[in-house]
Amino acid sequence: MRQNPGYIPSTSSPAMPDLPQIAPRDKAEILAQALPYIRKFHGKTMVIKYGGNAMTDPELQADFAEDVVLLKLVGMNPVVVHGGGPQIEQALNRLGKKGEFVQGMRVTDAETMEVVEWVLAGEVQQDIVGFIHKAGGRAVGLTGRDGGLIRAKKLKMMDNKDPSKEHDVGQVGDIVEIDPGVVRALLEDNFIPVVSPIGFGDENESYNINADVVASKLAEVLRAEKLVLLTNTPGVLDKDGKLLTDLTAREIDALFADGTISGGMLPKISGALNAAKSGVNSVHIIDGRVPHSMLLEILTEQAYGTMIRSH
Repeated sequence: MRQNPGYIPSTSSPAMPDLPQIAPRDKAEILAQALPYIRKFHGKTMVIKYGGNAMTDPELQADFAEDVVLLKLVGMNPVVVHGGGPQIEQALNRLGKKGEFVQGMRVTDAETMEVVEWVLAGEVQQDIVGFIHKAGGRAVGLTGRDGGLIRAKKLKMMDNKDPSKEHDVGQVGDIVEIDPGVVRALLEDNFIPVVSPIGFGDENESYNINADVVASKLAEVLRAEKLVLLTNTPGVLDKDGKLLTDLTAREIDALFADGTISGGMLPKISGALNAAKSGVNSVHIIDGRVPHSMLLEILTEQAYGTMIRSH
């Protein structure tokens, strides 16, 4: 069982200690504690879904890039899948176009799809690649088209209340198949792949796909050691708002059944659960508003989020 530090972060990030203020002996202790985890996960693949405040706060962006580069330098294989909802919304607003949602899913007509592509595969992806390069890493941006990575089809969205009714949400995609060859080739060549969640169909049409779904499916196909989902919440909370740090797939099923997990967390946890049931050893849902939360979760005993174990 992991140790829970007993905090629930607020919307403003708690400050982490400034490393220069830590005594040399304590620094050595921190590094020594990380060593077993570095050894255990050496050569293993980590798929990281990057979203929320961690993507829009410049300090957190730099922290995230440093964390990814450090994982690579100590011998792990990080793969980044990013979202970009707020950035897409800003771009649509600049064009005088209002975003429309059905059951939490963005309606993506042809014009919106163009905006999604240039925001995700252009602005957002290149920002992430740039931050990783600045932190000393080597990153390559990909979309689902590159190397035939993500084949998709139009998502059929049935009405929540009336299953006989179907909503047309435009060019929103459902994953048909992931071919991870291009990602594996980049990892073998010591690059950090940065994947935009855009798929392509049989007629070469583009599809906007939920980034949590892409990250979860990619983790399955790559047989990743871990799937890490950065969010704007501390993790999975019980009905009293207490952080649940350590859950099995079976316990997650029970939380679905009694309504503890609902709303916006449903697609995130559903994908995470499928990954855990399909061979990914552990899934971590962590608060991206906490500086270096990814390192704290992967390289220490302390629980800084929710870990879902495959068994």
